[in-house]
Amino acid sequence: MKQLLALLCAALITSFGLTGASLAADAQAGRDFKPISPPLTSAKDKIEVIEFFSYGCPHCSDFHPIIGKWAANLPKDVSFRRVPVSFGRPEWARLAKIFYSLEATGDLAKLDTAVFIALHEQRVTFKTDEAVFSWVAGRGADAKKFTDAFNGFSMASKVKRGDDDATGAKIGGVPSLAVDGKYLVNNEAASSYEDLLRITDAVIAKARQDRKGK
Repeated sequence: MKQLLALLCAALITSFGLTGASLAADAQAGRDFKPISPPLTSAKDKIEVIEFFSYGCPHCSDFHPIIGKWAANLPKDVSFRRVPVSFGRPEWARLAKIFYSLEATGDLAKLDTAVFIALHEQRVTFKTDEAVFSWVAGRGADAKKFTDAFNGFSMASKVKRGDDDATGAKIGGVPSLAVDGKYLVNNEAASSYEDLLRITDAVIAKARQDRKGK
């Protein structure tokens, strides 16, 4: 019995190895991803996946629960980070500040999805900072902490850094996914949001193979 279990474990390990290699081979430049040159600054200890998004984007709203479930089940060597972008639009810059402020106050998990719902289902408009503060306070968050974070000295630089990274990755819209700072997943290659994440998995496998080859 022990010998049989050992053989089964060995077969599973081999199977997983082949699957990873197969995924990496499946990811083709030009079709599935575009190289990012120069690469974005990325995590060194893990393969980082960045989602460029905006609360103002209806596609990002639809994608949010799907990528959230995917991100919760990533391998241990992969990390996930979200970067709100403005594309130079003041109203989207305000939405980016909402994300960073919720992140700073610890309210992101509670209100992240609520922001999407407010904008795309309830048709709430955040045309002024005061409208944002009022909405956040009405959701039980600490209004003063949020306002202080929103108006903080570093906020403008955070929004600019996100826009700079989006420009560096040469994204054409949102949502967009970058892997390991080196590869921009090609949205046009995907037939659905689930398919986009399948392609992303293949690009992650390629990044993993690249790291092993160093």
